[in-house]
Amino acid sequence: MSKDLQKRVIFGGVALAIFIPFLLKGGVPFQLFIGLLAMIATAELIKMHGLLPNSIEGMLAMLGSLVLTLPLENYLTFLPTDGNYTAYAIVVFCLLGSTVFNLQHYSYSEVAFPIASSFYVGIGFHHLILARMDGLDKVLFALFIVWATDIGAYMIGSRIGRRKLMPKVSPNKTLEGSLGGIVSALVVSAIFILVDKGVASGYSLVTMLLLVVLFSIFAQFGDLVESAIKRCFGVKDSGKVIPGHGGILDRFDSLIFVFPIMHFFGLF
Repeated sequence: MSKDLQKRVIFGGVALAIFIPFLLKGGVPFQLFIGLLAMIATAELIKMHGLLPNSIEGMLAMLGSLVLTLPLENYLTFLPTDGNYTAYAIVVFCLLGSTVFNLQHYSYSEVAFPIASSFYVGIGFHHLILARMDGLDKVLFALFIVWATDIGAYMIGSRIGRRKLMPKVSPNKTLEGSLGGIVSALVVSAIFILVDKGVASGYSLVTMLLLVVLFSIFAQFGDLVESAIKRCFGVKDSGKVIPGHGGILDRFDSLIFVFPIMHFFGLF
C-alpha cells in the first residue's frame, strides 16, 4: 500500500470516527455539527474566489449557510415554520447591503458569489438534517447510494472505462464508470430496501429503483459541479480539513445534490 493510500485510509477512518457518533446521536448535537461543517464548506468556497473568511462578506456567507442549514424554528419558538429561510433572507439582504458601502470595489455581480455559495451549501446540509430528523435509515440510504456510486464508478471505470464522460471538467471519469456506478447503487439499494422496507416511503420496489437511478445520477452530477468550480479557480481540492481527502465540500458534494431530490420525492 502506497503512503498516499495509507494516509487516505487513516484519515478517512478518523473522519468517519468523528462523523458517525454525531449521526447516530442525532438531535441538536448532530444539527450543530452539520451547521459547523456547512460553515467550513462555505469558507472553502469563498476562499477559492479570493475572499477571506474573516471578511464581512465571508462571515455573512458562513452565517447564511448556518441559518439555512439549521431548523431554527425548533430552537426559537417565536419563528414561523420556515424560520431558517426567513433568517437566510435577512442575511442575504445584509450581503447585498455590503455593496452600498463599497460601491467602487464590490459590485452586485461580485456579491452574488458568496450568496450562491451559502445557498448551495446550506440547502444541501439543511436537507441532510431533515433526513436525519425523519430517521437514521434515510441518511444511511443516501450514504449507501453515494458510496456505491463512487465505488462502482471507480472499479468499472478503472478497468473498462474508455469513453470520457466530461473530459473538460473531470478527465478521469468515463461513461462506463458512470453506468457502473448506477448499477452498483441499484444493487446496494435493492438490498437496503429489502432489509428496511420503511425507507421506500410507500413506493414500490420498481419505482424506488427507478428513483435510485435518478439519485445516483444526481450524486455524480453534484461531484461534477464541484469539479467544475475547482477547475474554474485552478485548485485541486476545496480544502485541507481531511488530509488525503481534501475539504468538507469534497466529501459532501454528491450528498448536497442527493438529499434535496430525495426530499422532493417525499422520502423524508
